Amino acid sequence: MSAITTPRVRRGTVRTGITLSRRAGMVFVLPALALFSIFIAYPLLTALSYSFFDWTGIVRGGFVGVENYVTLFTRLPYRDDLPNAFVHNLLLFVGAMVFQNTIGLGLATLLHRIGRFKRFFQTMYTLPYLVSPLVIGYLWSLMLSPLFGPVNAVLRGIGLGELAQPWLGNPQTAIWVVVVVTAWQWIGFPVLLYGAALGGIPQEIDEAASIDGASAWQRFRAITLPMLLPAIGTVSVLTFIGAMEAFPIPYALGGSQGNPAGATDVMSLLFYRTAFESGSSNAIGTSSAIATLLFLFIFGISMLITWFMRRTERKLF
Repeated sequence: MSAITTPRVRRGTVRTGITLSRRAGMVFVLPALALFSIFIAYPLLTALSYSFFDWTGIVRGGFVGVENYVTLFTRLPYRDDLPNAFVHNLLLFVGAMVFQNTIGLGLATLLHRIGRFKRFFQTMYTLPYLVSPLVIGYLWSLMLSPLFGPVNAVLRGIGLGELAQPWLGNPQTAIWVVVVVTAWQWIGFPVLLYGAALGGIPQEIDEAASIDGASAWQRFRAITLPMLLPAIGTVSVLTFIGAMEAFPIPYALGGSQGNPAGATDVMSLLFYRTAFESGSSNAIGTSSAIATLLFLFIFGISMLITWFMRRTERKLF
């Protein structure tokens, strides 16, 4: 009986293979790295440098340090507009999280359990996500019009006329309209992401728990939800970034001034007004300071959310 022999692989061959794979990887990475450097890294560094200088129109003046940042917190109108816009961004994030992480997860779970018409409903929920946010905002502004909008007409038609009101003209309801419209458009994204994550959970685990007598809610709470944490973390981070950078829908619903009376103002609108509508000679320096602060906050909180979700995953698994 002959002994079983294994082929020998020379070290030089292995090293050559690893070197070639690394070179091939760099070939694929370099185009993305170039695009990232040109369209993201360079503008970010440029805005950071602009925020430390005084500007006269488009002519750069002397170095002023953090004076542009001090202006944001000490001079009108920035002293009032900045915290107002920032709070609205946070409300937009909280509202979008409540809608997208609850309704989106619920819809994804229901679609995962039904086999018939699953693709149809996934497509229907995703359609608003594929339309431009600016178009969505203008369509909803027409639907909510107090003169000819179908929303108030339907409320009056079903006997709820006392609820009909100028939704975008009332400071108490305007920001919540922005929240609902934003969540309505983007709810298709978590539905798809959660649906893909649910498809990756082994059915044997759920079946074994069902045989042991666990109810549907117990199986969801103890099995499905912990295994969805990576998807929940991804949705949370992307929702936060989208909420803090929101511009098209607030602009379409409230204009560049965040009407009515600043009730729909957000950080991106404040940046837009400062850069293009303020008429200030130092518009570039001040708007660059706003952009830098917004980036640092988004980057820091996104890293914090990612760290917290990964720490929670390690504890559970």
